[in-house]
Amino acid sequence: MTALIDLSLLRSSPSVSPFSIPHHQHPPRFRKPFKLRCSLAEGPTISSSKIDGGESSIADCVIVGGGISGLCIAQALATKHRDVASNVIVTEARDRVGGNITTVERDGYLWEEGPNSFQPSDPILTMAVDSGLKDDLVLGDPNAPRFVLWEGKLRPVPSKPTDLPFFDLMSIAGKLRAGFGAIGIRPPPPGYEESVEEFVRRNLGAEVFERFIEPFCSGVYAGDPSKLSMKAAFGRVWKLEEIGGSIIGGTFKTIQERNKTPKPPRDPRLPKPKGQTVGSFRKGLTMLPEAIANSLGSNVKLSWKLSSITKLGNGGYNLTFETPEGMVSLQSRSVVMTIPSHVASNLLHPLSAAAADALSQFYYPPVASVTVSYPKEAIRKECLIDGELKGFGQLHPRSQGIETLGTIYSSSLFPNRAPSGRVLLLNYIGGATNTGILSKTEGELVEAVDRDLRKMLINSNAKDPLVLGVRVWPKAIPQFLVGHLDLLDTAKMALRDSGFHGLFLGGNYVSGVALGRCVEGAYEVAAEVKEFLSQYAYK
Repeated sequence: MTALIDLSLLRSSPSVSPFSIPHHQHPPRFRKPFKLRCSLAEGPTISSSKIDGGESSIADCVIVGGGISGLCIAQALATKHRDVASNVIVTEARDRVGGNITTVERDGYLWEEGPNSFQPSDPILTMAVDSGLKDDLVLGDPNAPRFVLWEGKLRPVPSKPTDLPFFDLMSIAGKLRAGFGAIGIRPPPPGYEESVEEFVRRNLGAEVFERFIEPFCSGVYAGDPSKLSMKAAFGRVWKLEEIGGSIIGGTFKTIQERNKTPKPPRDPRLPKPKGQTVGSFRKGLTMLPEAIANSLGSNVKLSWKLSSITKLGNGGYNLTFETPEGMVSLQSRSVVMTIPSHVASNLLHPLSAAAADALSQFYYPPVASVTVSYPKEAIRKECLIDGELKGFGQLHPRSQGIETLGTIYSSSLFPNRAPSGRVLLLNYIGGATNTGILSKTEGELVEAVDRDLRKMLINSNAKDPLVLGVRVWPKAIPQFLVGHLDLLDTAKMALRDSGFHGLFLGGNYVSGVALGRCVEGAYEVAAEVKEFLSQYAYK
């Protein structure tokens, strides 16, 4: 468990709250002229014209959606595949980039209201370095504990194998059940797609599920593990049993296969994180999308809302946008849709009803982030380590009578997040098992969080918290439910079978919800675009 809560690309439109501050201004957009076939019109009738005083041309790729997935796809094309994709446009319906990455800075505090951190894998480190942010990377202490609430006490999660015999989150019987199951002494696979709950209970037992995996699912997906697909949501673990007959068997086989294939030399530019940690940037996660957008310059189009997409006779695509300057039409050899699946569904329905129907079935539950601060003396003494609140944060199983999904110790995790003597806590509430948060006021959400914290972390007689931000995301995180991969394949095949080659689907419902997976997925989609343009590009 390398990250406590990674809510990744909450890619739906946010509710604006009085506690929020205006979004950061986007870096200068217009740096160099870009030539593309474009037209402007007062109404829906589009006529041919040129922009930037140059020859009109067809874009190699238009990426719809300026969230982290779309921007990283554009950056990957620019850095790895510029030979076939030199003309790439990113369009974003909002007036800022980054999707639901939302960093706020005020009164000495710096906090996140969407995703909060990332696992520093090589792909995301590469993206950061290529974007000029190597010196701005910040990493959490790999030795900082994570906690799970169980029977009224915050209990540390084992961080290394030597911790396993001694941690008190599980009973001896539960540990033995998990160990026997991991080596293959457990019921066989049932022959159908299992939920996360079914897979974990069968392989590792009830205690592992109830005390580790269930709160982890709540924290990562804000989801219901009885409905999440093990194969779709945690595919790497699912595959271990598939290839090795058991989790341990699959682990050994994976290591053996890895040792047979020499790894390419690691990029010497990349930093080397120590241990199991999480990362961010000096001024928060928003630094990454803003840096990428700055490097792309005028190729990023803000406040451009896609209204229609059609296939051209020569194989390309025509995209029509509502913009501050009126209706604009772009022509492109390829298109990547990184917008939420339900938005993509509406836009793609005229092209393929089957694809649109599949995309409309993905579920996004609501989640609220509540950021509060207390004086350090408000923390219960038994929760302090060497007189300080240390750790990544805590998760709360649904069985423990706590409404909040989890809490990030923001001021302990990264430097310069709160004034001296203050503790900054980022709390998530809602999700698939608590959609009723949409009917609550911001005050009621704060009261629920404060009430929960006083049961385990904050002294009961502490003063009311300083409320910094409340952000409600009505459609937050796509749920990788049983059948998710089949629906995704249906959508992709429907587009392909209808002849819409060069039209790709991307974003967190495709790649995975963790921020790092969105970046890894961006490189994968960029490679698909490169292959398409190499084989089917036309002049």
